[in-house]
Amino acid sequence: MSLGSIRVHDLLRAARARRASDVHFGGLERPALRVDGRLVGGDAAPIDDAAARDFLTETLVPEQLARLDARGTADGGAAPGAAGSPYRVHAYRHAGGVRVAVRLLAERIPSLDQLGLPAAVASLAARGAGLVLFTGPTGSGKTTALAALIDRINRTAERTICTIEDPVEYVHVPARSLITQCEIGRDVADFDEALRGFLRADPDVILVGEMRDRATMEAALTAAETGHLVFATLHTNDAAQTVDRIIDAFPPEAHAQVRSQLAAVLAAIVALRLVPRRDGAGRRAAAEILIGTDAVRALIREGKTHMLRNTIVTGRASGMQTLETHLCELVVRGEVTLADAQAVSSRPAEVRAFERSAS
Repeated sequence: MSLGSIRVHDLLRAARARRASDVHFGGLERPALRVDGRLVGGDAAPIDDAAARDFLTETLVPEQLARLDARGTADGGAAPGAAGSPYRVHAYRHAGGVRVAVRLLAERIPSLDQLGLPAAVASLAARGAGLVLFTGPTGSGKTTALAALIDRINRTAERTICTIEDPVEYVHVPARSLITQCEIGRDVADFDEALRGFLRADPDVILVGEMRDRATMEAALTAAETGHLVFATLHTNDAAQTVDRIIDAFPPEAHAQVRSQLAAVLAAIVALRLVPRRDGAGRRAAAEILIGTDAVRALIREGKTHMLRNTIVTGRASGMQTLETHLCELVVRGEVTLADAQAVSSRPAEVRAFERSAS
C-alpha cells in the first residue's frame, strides 16, 4: 500500500471512530466529515492530488479510473480492509485536480430490528412479487434498509436474488438463498441492460440500486409484472411524488398505460428520513409507508396522486403511516427531539400538533 493511500485509510479510521457517515477530501482544504447529518471540519492535513490518486488507484477498478479521467466522475466501493469496514467512493474532478467523497458503511448488515423500522417494512421481505420502492434524499438510509431486507430474505427463504448496484456496498454471503451482486462499470454497463438480462437468470428477487431513467423504470415495471419481487430506490421525498416521478418519466401519451402498470404491481413505497437520536448516539430512521391496497391502486390508475396522503392517513390498519405520525411517535418515546423531528419534515406544524395530542 502506498504512503498516500495509508494516509487516506488513517483518515477513514479516525472518521469512523467519530461515527462519521461521510468523509470529503482533496485539494487544499482540510478533510471534512459528516457526523449525524452535520458537516464538521476535520483536524487532518489536506490530502493532495497524489495521495488521493494513490487511494483511488487501489480502490477503483481500471474501468472506473478510466471513467474518472474521461468523464470527470467515477464511483466504486471497497470491502472490509485497511479502513476497517466497507465504504463507497465517489471521485470527481475539481479545479484541475480530484476530490473524493467516501460513504462509510456498517461493518455488518444491520437487521431490520436494529434499524427500528415498522413491522410493515419487515413484512415486505415475505412478498412473492411486486414493486417495492425506497425513497428519500441522499443519505436517508435507503441502501441500508434495502440491505437489511435482502439479508432477511437470504436468511429465511430459498430464493434466487440478483442485485444491480452502483457500486456494490453491502456484500451478502449466501445463507438459504443464492445471491448474485453486479456492479455498474465493473460487471455490467448500465441498470437497464443488466435488469433485462437478469430476467433470463431465473430470479425470484431483483434489487435495482437506483431507477435513474425511463428505460430502467420500464424494465423494473416489466419485471414486477412478470412475477418477480423487485426492490428499487428513487430520490423523491414522499409516496405521491414518487408515483408522479415515475409517470412523468414517460411521454404524455403513455401516462395512462404506465399508471395502469404501476397500479397493478406496486406493493409499497417507503420514504425514509434519518433523525439525530436524542441521546447523541447517531441517527435513526423515520418512515412514511404506502401499501398497495385496492384504494391506492384506484387512485394511481385515476391519476389522483394528490389524494394518496389521505389514504395513508386512514390506512393504519393496512400498515400505512405518514412520516409525521412516525416522527411524533419517536418524539413521544423520547428517541428524538421535537426540533429535530420538525427539521426533517415538510409539515413541521403537523408534528407539533401530533406531539401535543399524544402527550
